[in-house]
Formats: sequence, C-alpha cells, structure tokens
Amino acid sequence: MATAHDDAPMHLQAARNGSVADHVARPIMRVENVDVYYGDFRAVTDVNLAFGLNEITALIGPSGCGKSTLLRSLNRMNDLIEGARVEGEILFHGENIYGKGVDPIEVRRRIGMVFQKPNPFPKSIYDNIAYGPRVTGMKVESMDDLVEESLTRAALWDEVKDKLKQSAIGLSGGQQQRLCIARAISVRPDVILMDEPCASLDPIATMRIEDLMQELRKQYTIVIVTHNMQQAARVADRTAFFTAQVSEGSGARTGVLVEYGTTTQIFEDPTDQRTEDYISGRFG
Repeated sequence: MATAHDDAPMHLQAARNGSVADHVARPIMRVENVDVYYGDFRAVTDVNLAFGLNEITALIGPSGCGKSTLLRSLNRMNDLIEGARVEGEILFHGENIYGKGVDPIEVRRRIGMVFQKPNPFPKSIYDNIAYGPRVTGMKVESMDDLVEESLTRAALWDEVKDKLKQSAIGLSGGQQQRLCIARAISVRPDVILMDEPCASLDPIATMRIEDLMQELRKQYTIVIVTHNMQQAARVADRTAFFTAQVSEGSGARTGVLVEYGTTTQIFEDPTDQRTEDYISGRFG
C-alpha cells in the first residue's frame, strides 16, 4: 500500500464519481456506499464520507448509531468479530482496504487506533513504544531514538524520560492515553482513529489530549468518535452526524449518516432538521 508521501499511481488518485469526497480538497480515505453487518444485522447503512489529509474529522451522534462500528471498519478491526462484514468500499490512497490480497495487519499499521479506555501493555514504558516496530519488523536505525520521537510527539517525553524502564501501568490515566497515542504513532501510520479517547479522563487530561490532537494533525489525519459535542466543535475541521434508524418490524437500530460538512456549518447552519435537533439538545 502506498504511503502518504509516495507518488501514488494515477489510477489510485482518480476521483470517484458523485462522492461526498468531492467536497474534501485532499482526501486520504474515502468511504463509499458502505454497509456494515454483524451476521444478518445491518449496523450501519449506505455511508459515504471522505477524510482529508491533515484534518480532524469528528463522528457524532446518539448512542447506538454506528459511529464506533464505522470507525473500527476503517482499519479492519471488525475483522476480529465473528460474522462482521463490510459491503461497499473503504479506500485508502485509492486502494480498497478490503480488496483481495490486502494484508489487514499492514492496514492496521498504516491506520492506527486509540481506544476509549487507555490500554497500555503490562510492560515498561519503553517496551510499550518499541512493541509495534518490533513485531511488524519495521526497519529502525535506533529504537531509542524512535521511542523518544514517539513520546515527544505524544507530549509525554518530558514526563517519563527518566523512568522508561518502569511499568506503564503506573502512569496516570491521562498519561496512559498519551502513551497509547505514542504507541500508535511509533509504527509511523498515516491515519489515527480515536474512539472516544477522553471518555474516561478528567477535564485537565482531556484538554491535554485535545491540544495534542491539534499538534498531531500537522503530520497525521485523525478521525475521532466523540459524544462530547463541545469537543467536536473545539478540535474538528469536519463533522459527520449519525443517527439510528429504527425498523418498524423488528425494532432493530441501523446507523445512518445524516449530514457531513465543515464543523462550523454543522454546528451553525445544519441543513437537516435532525442535525439541528441533536445539536440543540432536543434529543440524544
């Protein structure tokens, strides 16, 4: 798979007809006509999105509307769930990540994930960062330099540089989450997915993560799921609002994308009444 800095073949750079991506200047990923299923249950239906290079995109909406399901589909994390499947295309640098012969491990290296609850490995701080490059066989001139670089980019180096051999479990919640971000970027991805990364953090730690996202966007594309609309308004360039469509027969809830645009437009001038109702707190 081509990297963000490679000259991708022209056929991989070609625009897709009629896509919402046409409104994004430099899309690095496109979601085209995507449905996500768990067995016979359709969790998300007919999603079209594009994620711009060095932009932060927030996915918002009430619980059960498929935001996290879609997010996990963006780097094939749903492959690990029995019965899960994706229909449609998710294009990364123009290549369908679900295409025949595409290595899901390589997809997850290039498109990293940070989860809602910090999940450091029960290893030293150093080994948490070095783990990914080691297991993927990444060529590294100096692991020490890579560890320092990753922790520095995650705004954690100054706090841990004198205790790299200590267990990561001893860090505070906010430090653990920044460590997980450092671990994600240690394998040099192009995209970082964040599934409610501040949900378990206090306001001060949340502010540090938000500040960090603004720094990271200079080098990475970020997609974040958040229930905090104020957070979306603070950090995101673009926002996608999802809601749940309830089947009259079975009562099953299927996630649908209602509206996607710049964050300013979504919050100040939404075009769909459902978006306005959610933003104004009438439901959700």
